[in-house]
Amino acid sequence: MNPAITLATARRILAQLRHDHRTVALLVVVPSLLMILLRYVFQAPAMFDRLGPMLLGLFPFVVMFVVTSVATLRERTGGTLERLMSMPLGKLDLLLGYALAFGLAALVQVGVVLVISLTWLGLDLTGSLGSLVLVAVLDALLGMALGLFASAFARTEFQAVQFMPAFVLPQTLLCGLIIPRDQMAGWLEAVSRVLPLTYAVQGMQEISAKPGFTGTLTADIAVIAAFTVVALLLGAATLPRRTP
Repeated sequence: MNPAITLATARRILAQLRHDHRTVALLVVVPSLLMILLRYVFQAPAMFDRLGPMLLGLFPFVVMFVVTSVATLRERTGGTLERLMSMPLGKLDLLLGYALAFGLAALVQVGVVLVISLTWLGLDLTGSLGSLVLVAVLDALLGMALGLFASAFARTEFQAVQFMPAFVLPQTLLCGLIIPRDQMAGWLEAVSRVLPLTYAVQGMQEISAKPGFTGTLTADIAVIAAFTVVALLLGAATLPRRTP
């Protein structure tokens, strides 16, 4: 790993994002519109206050998974990745460059959605704003890392998008967003304990319910970070050098 190459990779990806208006809209505009829609679906403010923080963690995860899996595959199929890998660029340099670039994009994404939610939509947040931003950005990085890992097994952009139901939807159903996990069948609750999105939603539940930085929240953050690191390492190990 070379820090200079990693930073150069991050700058290149940010420059590409800046000129890709559809991706910028997907990263920033779509989550904001979804939060506005959610607010007016639930007319009761209490329901929005309960579900809003959890979806602030879910939206970055889903959006980053889709964007990074497709973006990585596009670089492979276009030959960009193969040309880059012929230079002194390691796989870890590439993946950490993606992590830095999309981490900054996640900060912008979460910031815009939070401003809209806390002002216009009137979201009442019990916990710390800093904790909410931290967990939301970690969720985005987790989605990015899983998207990079999944892209290694796809040959077309359509295949990359197909991984979303396999990676994301089961986690959404089992993470406790729809129904508390302790009310599920015992074997489903056991499965949910090994899914990273469970800890993302659980962390947001802690923030929305308790004002302090609790032990449960600390554990959730540690688990999300650990899943992100493992996914990045797996992505580095499985990322093919050659264009499919």
